[in-house]
Amino acid sequence: MCGRFALFSTGSQLSQALGLPLQVRQLKPRYNVAPGTFIAVVHRPEGDASLVMEEMWWGFKPYWAGEKAPQPINATVEKVASSNYFRGAFAHHRCLIPADGWYEWLAVGGKKQPYFLCREDREPVWLAGIWTERADGTRGCAIITEPARGAAKEIHSRMPLALDAGSLGPWLDPHLTDREALRQIVRHLDAKLITCWPVSIRVNRPGNDEDAGLINPA
Repeated sequence: MCGRFALFSTGSQLSQALGLPLQVRQLKPRYNVAPGTFIAVVHRPEGDASLVMEEMWWGFKPYWAGEKAPQPINATVEKVASSNYFRGAFAHHRCLIPADGWYEWLAVGGKKQPYFLCREDREPVWLAGIWTERADGTRGCAIITEPARGAAKEIHSRMPLALDAGSLGPWLDPHLTDREALRQIVRHLDAKLITCWPVSIRVNRPGNDEDAGLINPA
């Protein structure tokens, strides 16, 4: 799964890393982004040729869902295109969630040791996501996950779907709505580029969001 991540790159750094025209906004560095908060999301508004970065609630619950409907933070790559809950967003409301890395926990001696995972070159990663209009008028999103690969596989069975540079444009293309067409074009980030290390258990507290030391090796 993907339940925590860090984002401390500036808006201009993200725009440069994206390699696509982007209306950037000021971002506050966050080192322990947790579900149930507003997070930075890149998407292409309907009828607009340019990309925008805006805040969306990390929790996916469409406006048409019932009061007791779930509010998942993740959607699996295996079911996101076919599930009644997600498939409309997969076809028409795909987005990218920028991150400098994410956290996973490994069971060690009866305890869970947190790890920070990121690119070896420390460039931002672009996590594939979907978004929806919520009943309260805001927008909510979910991060797509896939089976863990490379170094991430040693920590957890799942990982966020991080896309390679050539897939960012097609993923955000509103004209690409067919699952098979996307499958032929979109590629995940090369697993060889992913590295990880153990970090402090201070990350276990969601409130610790401004502590830059959370990503330091334990």
